[in-house]
Amino acid sequence: MPIDPSVAIGADLGAREFSWTESDVLLYHLGVGATDLSYTLETAGLQVLPSFGVVAPTFHETDPPPLDLPGCDINLAQVVHGSQSISVSGPLPTSGTASVSTRISDVWDKGKAAVIWQEGVATAPSGEELWRVRSSIFVKGEGGWGGERGSSDKVELPDRAPDADTTYDVTPQQALLYRLCGDRNPLHADPEFARAAGFPAPILHGLCSYAIVLRELTDALLDGDAAAVRGFGGRFSGVVFPGETIRVQGWRDGSRILGSATVAGGERDGSPVLADVVLTLD
Repeated sequence: MPIDPSVAIGADLGAREFSWTESDVLLYHLGVGATDLSYTLETAGLQVLPSFGVVAPTFHETDPPPLDLPGCDINLAQVVHGSQSISVSGPLPTSGTASVSTRISDVWDKGKAAVIWQEGVATAPSGEELWRVRSSIFVKGEGGWGGERGSSDKVELPDRAPDADTTYDVTPQQALLYRLCGDRNPLHADPEFARAAGFPAPILHGLCSYAIVLRELTDALLDGDAAAVRGFGGRFSGVVFPGETIRVQGWRDGSRILGSATVAGGERDGSPVLADVVLTLD
């Protein structure tokens, strides 16, 4: 069996040390479409989008992401990002060194696919916890062994007009720029690879659209104050092609902001991008 839950679940994926600089933060922000100087100029009170913590450990990778997970014999063409969340202990530093420890927390059987969950904790050299991440990957063709299907809790959006309704035009070269942030998966750059994976053209990185949604909600509802964000999560419900427009809607809900993202305009108008969006506040 390509996925053996008895081996995978609970597997320790080890710890890795990593460092990042202001230049990395600036490149990341440009990769997710930021233009405000608070994101793009180190002398203007540079702040860091919390989503940077998701990519910081692999930011300097130049090879496609490895999938050598214990008990999981899978390949990149089978995999799409399922969901992602991060919670931060405080504003992320603009440069630093940390260590992240990761494990496989669960494997779900969805019948025609498997869902593999990973959890990681990043700590400073002092031992202080900086952030926690939780993510899932959707592995096509690897379900059906009779395992647990897992939960399907959905975020219910308020039945009223959104407090923010914005759009962002994804540039034709956005995926090519964002791949410099450590994700060289050819699905986002190589047309032949994308077609083999079932897409008509390379798609935007899910983590790029994820960060675009966070930035749009932060700018629209938090006056651009990234330090006010303590957590952000969402489920990847569809794809974005470079050149399309992402529509982001957000609703204030006490100490949270709930949201959704869809494609705006064109033949795929209304197609889902990011669902079950929850932004938690300081």
